[in-house]
Amino acid sequence: MRIPLSWLAEHVELPKEHPAEWLHAQLVRVGFEEEAVHGGELRGPIVVGRVLEFVEEPQKNGKTIRWCQVDVGEVNGGVRGIVCGALNFEVGDRVVVTLPGSALGDFEIAARKTYGHVSDGMIASVRELGIGDDHDGILRLDEAGIPGEVGADALALLGLDDQAVEINVTPDRGYALSIRGIARELASSVGRPFTDPAETARAAVDFGGASGTAPAGFPLAIDDGAPIRGAVGCSRFIARVVRGIDQSRPTPAWMAGRLRLAGMRSVSLGVDITNYVMLELGQPTHAYDLGKLQGGITVRRAHAGERITTLDDVDRALHEEDLLITDDRGAIGIAGVMGGAETEMDASTTDVLIEAATFDAVSIGRSSRRHRLISEASKRFERGVDPAVADAAAARVAQLLVELAGGTLETELGAEVGEVPAMTPIPIPVGFWRTLMGADYTDDEARTALLAIGASIDEGAETWTVTPPTWRPDIVDRESLVEEIARIVGFDRIPSVLPVAPPGRGLTRAQRLRRAVANGLASAGLTEVLVAPFVSEQQARMTGAEPVRLENALDAERSWMRAALVPGMLDTAHRNLGRGLTDLALFELGRVFHAIDGHGTAELPGAAERPADDVLADLDRLPAQPDHAAVLLLGERVRKQPGRPVERYGLADAIESAERIARTVGLELEVRQAQREWLHPGRAAELLVGETVVGVAGELLPAIAAEADLPRVVAVAELDLSALIGLARVGLETQVIAPVPAATQDLSLVVPIDVPAGEVRRAVREGAGALLEHIALVDDYRSAGSDHGGLGAHEKSLTFALRFRALDRTLTAAEASEAKLAGLAVAAERFGAKLRE
Repeated sequence: MRIPLSWLAEHVELPKEHPAEWLHAQLVRVGFEEEAVHGGELRGPIVVGRVLEFVEEPQKNGKTIRWCQVDVGEVNGGVRGIVCGALNFEVGDRVVVTLPGSALGDFEIAARKTYGHVSDGMIASVRELGIGDDHDGILRLDEAGIPGEVGADALALLGLDDQAVEINVTPDRGYALSIRGIARELASSVGRPFTDPAETARAAVDFGGASGTAPAGFPLAIDDGAPIRGAVGCSRFIARVVRGIDQSRPTPAWMAGRLRLAGMRSVSLGVDITNYVMLELGQPTHAYDLGKLQGGITVRRAHAGERITTLDDVDRALHEEDLLITDDRGAIGIAGVMGGAETEMDASTTDVLIEAATFDAVSIGRSSRRHRLISEASKRFERGVDPAVADAAAARVAQLLVELAGGTLETELGAEVGEVPAMTPIPIPVGFWRTLMGADYTDDEARTALLAIGASIDEGAETWTVTPPTWRPDIVDRESLVEEIARIVGFDRIPSVLPVAPPGRGLTRAQRLRRAVANGLASAGLTEVLVAPFVSEQQARMTGAEPVRLENALDAERSWMRAALVPGMLDTAHRNLGRGLTDLALFELGRVFHAIDGHGTAELPGAAERPADDVLADLDRLPAQPDHAAVLLLGERVRKQPGRPVERYGLADAIESAERIARTVGLELEVRQAQREWLHPGRAAELLVGETVVGVAGELLPAIAAEADLPRVVAVAELDLSALIGLARVGLETQVIAPVPAATQDLSLVVPIDVPAGEVRRAVREGAGALLEHIALVDDYRSAGSDHGGLGAHEKSLTFALRFRALDRTLTAAEASEAKLAGLAVAAERFGAKLRE
């Protein structure tokens, strides 16, 4: 919200020195966020001048300039010679002259020689003054209807000496999207008198009839047959009629200047007046061309198949929940959002019907988002507009149309339906503000604060009954009242007390292990990524797990929760490849979601009332959500360099990363050949701890890699981190450094070619017993062509490096050989393994 200072000063007193800085400080004190200060870019002397004569001089470049003699007043040096390239003014016109020493933003004005003359200043265009877009359009004050004597200060005349303070208004404080709301907030903050522009408007216009209300001369009706959440879409509708306006009249400079500083452009006098009143009072209004209306006005919901062309010339299909303003022919506006093109004011409009209504915030918000049509009106209605200010807004628009557009108020043709809804009283125990906030707010301070925000108080000995003002629909409970007390009295009164953490608290064991896994992978050179858990159905089902679908997804194309981390990481890899990063080593730690039979909700309950107990019970049945760790590797692991060939990521690197994760939590993985539909056949492995499968590793199926626009070889691994942490040993186990040397031996076994090496390794390790400290596969030999190397056509040779050690003695060669042969015996029993000769 931008707040022109001169406008605000009409309703609450501002200091003369540095008002913008002071205003920001005071508004921050009562809970608004400081944004910026606008205006003040122009510096004088900038004055009114009159063109006495000019000579047009064609130039060699094809351009024609005017050598002008301009009277800027005796006090400013009398007549000055000025070169001007614009041609849209005549002798006798009053114009705006920027004299030497002035500045238009960063552009300093000085007397300078140009086109053979010394130009002693500049005649300013509307664009140079910041009040329009026409660069070559010299501002002609007589044509614009702007009074002012020659030599007068043009900055003050045009309102260009004003500034606007910009603040951020939170969604729950819609009343602050107006000069009225900000002035009241400021007055309560600094304890200065507040002049309510709504009361001033009501007093300025006499509509006739009792208490200033208009007779029901214009046909009005509210027919809301489909209220949302039980709330009627329109609770109050006021119509006022002004006849005989002159749309050709220009918008006064003071009004156009304030609209510009408030962030709105000047359109035409009628439109500018409605915008001005909306900014002043916070109540959006709309003006219809009375001559274009057919019959009376009815506020109703849209019919099936109904359409409307809005003021932005867009033909829109209406939804049956849309609240409409209609006449006898159909829709003439989407209530609270935007009017229709059929009844808009134009240059020929003379008679105007003014609309000021109170609409349901939820209904307006839904229509605005449904049509992707965010207007200044909808922004205010969906945040809550004061229902008691509609009559004042209609009166203010009528007043300005009479004063500025030459219209005449039609006192016999206005109408009003509906009433101002009553605010719900809120009981609050005396002293509750101290109990809740922990601050020593006195009862007198609480009373003063509540009265300052416009509330009324019925004081009892134990309990106060507080009725919020009509412009504060966000105050719905006693906690909201306490927040207002703290805001007005001062948040600085709330003591700062740091809680003392109980001993023994901190990260849980699972949190420490997850953090250790992340640190370990990062220290190994991998980069952590964070991927959104929302995926397409194809990605959700890629790894074969049963996924979970969302009922109200943010993105209809990604309405499923991920069942694994790898599918989402493919998008991340593709995005990085598109930016030229061809070698990637990525990891992610995150939660995945697996559907459980019978769990889920077929129909979501509404928000209007508390769901039944059985519905809540269904909502408690959430999907399984284990933590996973995943790795994705592609490109070059070692780049080509002198004396060393390129090395690319592959299956072995994915398995090594998975083993690193397991070692971090104190476990050792077993690797077993496996088949997965999304992994390359023969290049996939199951990862086990004991007999429990905790993950997979492999190279991505080439077809899936191609579909994701990735290279052919993409190595991946994914582990169930929750399962690993559950299997990890509790407590720290240290490995004893043996004081004796180890005995090393190799074991070469011949086994059938289809026997996995991992199974043979496990058999040897089990048979060798406790003396075997380490075993590693160092060679996998298979016959090639006619050279069988002593192997059968369906056999292979596996060589294992064995390391034996005893903690209490140095092993003899015989003891090591005996343990090795024991391992051979188990492998022979299970797989028919034999010692290779």
